[in-house]
Amino acid sequence: PNLSAVDQNGATHKLADEKGHPVIVYFYPKDGTPGCTKEACAFRDAWDKFKNANVQVFGVSEDYAKSHEEFAKEQKLPFPILADPNGDWLRAFGVPSRLGMASRVSFLIDANGKVVKVYPDVDPGVHADEVLKDATAAK
Repeated sequence: PNLSAVDQNGATHKLADEKGHPVIVYFYPKDGTPGCTKEACAFRDAWDKFKNANVQVFGVSEDYAKSHEEFAKEQKLPFPILADPNGDWLRAFGVPSRLGMASRVSFLIDANGKVVKVYPDVDPGVHADEVLKDATAAK
């Protein structure tokens, strides 16, 4: 989808600008909750591997950029966490939302901009390693 959003640092990211390398878009319910923190920290801990493999990671939730800023600072997150308070990204990807919180689902997008794998109901603790393996295979 042709989408853009602001991250925790106020920078705008456009999904279309990411063509040429794999992208992981992971949706999560809410900043600072146990499962979301575990998932974000797993991506943080594997961040150097994602960078070395030229794989972009975008975390997306319906929280506002200010919430993302605090969450990213607290957890030392080096990748963009995109604010989607209007649910544009969720609707474009078909991600369900309950009570203003996105379902935990991730998408692997290949270098051509095509969704090549969907990860529904992910395990936050091991998900980062799983998608990194698949992303490097999708190059």
